[in-house]
Amino acid sequence: MKVFEVGGAVRDKLLERPVRERDWVVVGSSGEELLRRGYKPVGKDFPVFLHPETGEQYALARTERKVGPGYHGFDFNTSMEVSLEEDLLRRDLTINAMAFDSDGTLIDPHGGLRDLKDRLLRHVSDAFGEDPLRILRVARFAARFQEFDFKVAPQTMELMREMVTSGEANELKPDRVWQETEKALAERNPEVYFEVLRDCGALEVVFPEIDALFGVPQPAKWHPEIDTGVHTLMALQIAARLSESVAVRFAVLTHDLGKAETPKEILPGHRGHEERSVKILASFCSRLPVPRRYRELAVSVARHHGIVHRTHELRPSTVVRLIEAVDAMRRPERFEKFLLACEADARGRAGLENQPYPQANALRAALNAARNVQTEDLQGTAKGAELGKQLRERRIEAIRDALLEIGADRRP
Repeated sequence: MKVFEVGGAVRDKLLERPVRERDWVVVGSSGEELLRRGYKPVGKDFPVFLHPETGEQYALARTERKVGPGYHGFDFNTSMEVSLEEDLLRRDLTINAMAFDSDGTLIDPHGGLRDLKDRLLRHVSDAFGEDPLRILRVARFAARFQEFDFKVAPQTMELMREMVTSGEANELKPDRVWQETEKALAERNPEVYFEVLRDCGALEVVFPEIDALFGVPQPAKWHPEIDTGVHTLMALQIAARLSESVAVRFAVLTHDLGKAETPKEILPGHRGHEERSVKILASFCSRLPVPRRYRELAVSVARHHGIVHRTHELRPSTVVRLIEAVDAMRRPERFEKFLLACEADARGRAGLENQPYPQANALRAALNAARNVQTEDLQGTAKGAELGKQLRERRIEAIRDALLEIGADRRP
């Protein structure tokens, strides 16, 4: 029995990046032997075990054979005769197909170290084309390693395009699409994930709502970049700078979906796109297992981002209605995420990436003023609807004073 450290840990050590988790391959052993040694079995697709002390994953070396469509259409061989080199051959990218032996010696049968130095994401073998999930993984790695200037190798991009053309990408399951996408949204440059998917044609297959935004014009006065799809990815890039929250980033990604269905006769304007966006977003989230907290924030941003941009034109009573509509009184933490998403939208425009966004501070001040309204003296003098009316009037006055104090209320 021999044990080798493999995969991402090897890659990240060579890149001098923090190692997130360590994985191991076991050669010359069996599941029965690992069980006798105290390893705990996990997983149903192939034999993976948890180390009895470290809890790290140990997988039996394996080969695989395509027997059906999609991610699950494989038959695995985990016999004791499978070699480390055979196991590494089935992996997706050369930079993920390296190993360290027990002495720390690098084992690199497929040129992973060379591709690390050349900053290339290159597939190991033609077996890559048998698993559509690898399209998403390559796009995610491109997002993760954008800071190192990694690019998808031309031959790998071509193979991904062939997989899309052949229909293999249509076999991607919604849960797996979302798992990879959620991870990609957490990366430093999540916009690269969607750029790579678009380059290989997969964006139209897995995210048709986003793909449809490209080529849709917007008024140059407000959007110098013109193209709605370009704006969406620019805004996503800004969102990644402003917040590590995946919920914020997802809300920015989906805030303008309705512009793809704007009637041609009113282009490049997009009157009413907010409600169209909410409707498309509902379909999007019903197709994919998007968490409820992401969906709720995204709906608020899609519906209300336009009015937030006009904060300095709003009457205090309108600000109160906005605060109520996004449930900011009860959920101030989510309101902060809401404002960050709106700021990312405003700054996700060509030449305006670094502009200030005073609307956010004005609304923060407004919410703080509304939350500090005292109501003790109203408890014994008003009830029901009358109590609600008086409470709202006090909040309006408090917000008016707060906006005047910071110079945000320009209305007479």
